Amino acid sequence: VCECDNLRAKLYSYTEEPEFALNRDYFEEDFRSHARGRRWIELTVEEQRAYVMRLLDALEVTDRDKRLKVARAILYLAQGVFDECDTEVDVLHWSRHNIFLLYDMGIFTALLELLSMEIDNSQACSSAVRKPAISLADSTELRVLLSIMYLMVETIRVQTEDDRPEWIAARETFKNELASPLYNGEPFALLLFTMVTKFCSMNAPHFPMKKVLLLLWKTILFTLGGFEELQEMKVRHRERLNLPPLPEDSIKVVRAMRAASPPASAMELIEQQQQQKRGRRSRRPLVKQDSLDTYNERDPFKNDDARDEEEDPEDTDSGIEGEVDPLDRDVIIQPPPPPPPLRPPTERVNFPKGLPWAPKVREKDIEHFLETSRNKFIGFTLGNDTETLVGLPRPIHESVKTLKQHKYMSIAEVQIKREEELQQCPLTLPVIIPLFLCSFLHQIALLKLLLAAAPTSKAKTDSINILADVLPEEMPITVLQSMKLGIDVNRHKEIIVKAISALLLLLLKHFKLNHIYQFEIVSQHLVFANCIPLILKFFNQNIMSYISAKNSICVLDFPHCVVHEMPELTAESLEAGDSSQFCWRNLFSCINLLRILNKLTKWKHSRTMMLVVFKSAPILKRALKVKQAMMQLYVLKLLKIQTKYLGRQWRKSNMKTMSAIYQKVRHRLNDDWAYGNDIDARPWDFQAEECALRESIEKFNSRRYERNRNGDFAPVDNCLQSVLGQRVELPEDFHYSYEMWLEREVFSQPIQWEGLLQNP
Repeated sequence: VCECDNLRAKLYSYTEEPEFALNRDYFEEDFRSHARGRRWIELTVEEQRAYVMRLLDALEVTDRDKRLKVARAILYLAQGVFDECDTEVDVLHWSRHNIFLLYDMGIFTALLELLSMEIDNSQACSSAVRKPAISLADSTELRVLLSIMYLMVETIRVQTEDDRPEWIAARETFKNELASPLYNGEPFALLLFTMVTKFCSMNAPHFPMKKVLLLLWKTILFTLGGFEELQEMKVRHRERLNLPPLPEDSIKVVRAMRAASPPASAMELIEQQQQQKRGRRSRRPLVKQDSLDTYNERDPFKNDDARDEEEDPEDTDSGIEGEVDPLDRDVIIQPPPPPPPLRPPTERVNFPKGLPWAPKVREKDIEHFLETSRNKFIGFTLGNDTETLVGLPRPIHESVKTLKQHKYMSIAEVQIKREEELQQCPLTLPVIIPLFLCSFLHQIALLKLLLAAAPTSKAKTDSINILADVLPEEMPITVLQSMKLGIDVNRHKEIIVKAISALLLLLLKHFKLNHIYQFEIVSQHLVFANCIPLILKFFNQNIMSYISAKNSICVLDFPHCVVHEMPELTAESLEAGDSSQFCWRNLFSCINLLRILNKLTKWKHSRTMMLVVFKSAPILKRALKVKQAMMQLYVLKLLKIQTKYLGRQWRKSNMKTMSAIYQKVRHRLNDDWAYGNDIDARPWDFQAEECALRESIEKFNSRRYERNRNGDFAPVDNCLQSVLGQRVELPEDFHYSYEMWLEREVFSQPIQWEGLLQNP
């Protein structure tokens, strides 16, 4: 129930609360004349279908106001006829029942036509552009339509145990419809991307962006699949390519991973040093610094409480402890023996011992190792030969054997190799049908919205106004109203960041699985659009405050607000916030942004240098204060790839962070990340690397997507009937001058007929 509440609650702003009663009133006004005193939940399914058909017919009227009333009545049905329900569970039950009924009757298709009309409504767009201030009233029709469509997509997408067989069939049908180009020759998601681009170009400032982004995210999630579906697709794809299975399930590994204690702050380090100077050089162990404990002892980020840590002697020094001055390390000793367990052993969660990830080695790494060894021991190399070991000492043989045991061939490497073969012999292999690609403008628009919604961004006169669908017509006049609106605005921005970060990550993962160069196209566009500094700017804030923000009012969340009696809101209750200690929405956004940053920089030395140039290390290290295993993992990955560039002094003074990287991040057996002696540590030419990648991308694009293929490989049509039967576009004035053209180009030209019979 809580999950379903959240799915519906985030769709509505608190300023939209009065519209719930408006939806109910329009429904009851029309339904009363049809049902003759009975309630909706008392009707048979056939009677309900008959009434929905009546609403469907009423949607086709020309009167705009009447259409809006009918759409509100449909929205009330999708919301679960809450006035006839006593509990939130009942609301969710009837919402699900009604939504499948609405889909079966063709409501979604009718709503799509209305949505297309509203998008193309030039009068509304021009009116909004001229307005000095835009409010909720300017997007009423769009908000109602998008709310119904979101509820339909999200409800039908989620499968439950008690789904009927016809609902399961409807889910597959709806999924195929959304993914296919049935809507004006393009998928539904592309229409929503068009709305995003139009809004960011300032041509439609009244579009309700939060609802558009939520619907776009859920549509992509439904049609392409989420992270678990991606993992299954990856396994199947590897089987088709005859690659060995994955060494582990990454989702399960991350879920079982334990969070580590965050590094100490500068103030904590100063206090430690002062205590030591005061003569407190006793042989006590250094206490772990846990910044989250200052918020609440019941820290939900702690996967294990203090008793867990005491029960496991091997894990007592495994976290990211306070970084101390190397000169003072002599005062640190091992902790005393752990006390007896405080709870039965049966309740103990058994975590796997050792490192969480199986190490990996690339074919390129084995080649580089053998090339170095041959140069050292026998004075020449054998190119890409990884089998011949003649002349090499026995330890090298053992090393190569170990490397080959952990060799990992990724799908991307196979695709790159295949692409190289296609470039050499372009007629030998078939062309792959591409996944739908969002254009460069769409990505720029998403980044603009992310920048506008970031908490570190300052309001500018020329910035995008993303608050059009949250600001009321009449601005607040009391302190209580101002506080409520302030919470609503912050919550609105947080939801936008959540939707954009999830959407970008999902697209990147699907592109990479479909084809590596589709992923590289999108990645390079994001990098050139300053995505890397934008994400670093997002994290250059008090990340603990962002994670623990309480920008929500639980009593106003749907469906709680329409089922229960509304308590009196006071400034004290609003300031206290909800009962939860941390905002999981913001944690989700942070993890998504870190994963995007990892995907943009992985195996890209020039982009890794961008992390170094933008001084990301202290920003990322502050993010380690959030004691959550998944977030720490992706922060440590970003720190690992740049440690060799940060210098010996940084590594020396951040040994606990280095230890955490060793513990939690996957190992590449001959990756010299901890010492900086690798050849990759030399300065890199950013432009050269990106230009080489761009060249490969352009070859990929020209071979697959361009209509005008290379003339050297284009098939020649030798059939006379086919050639003469082709329709040729001629200029409008051709029929005036074609006789002169024939005389000049054909009749007056001497033809050497004998020459045609001679060998060239």
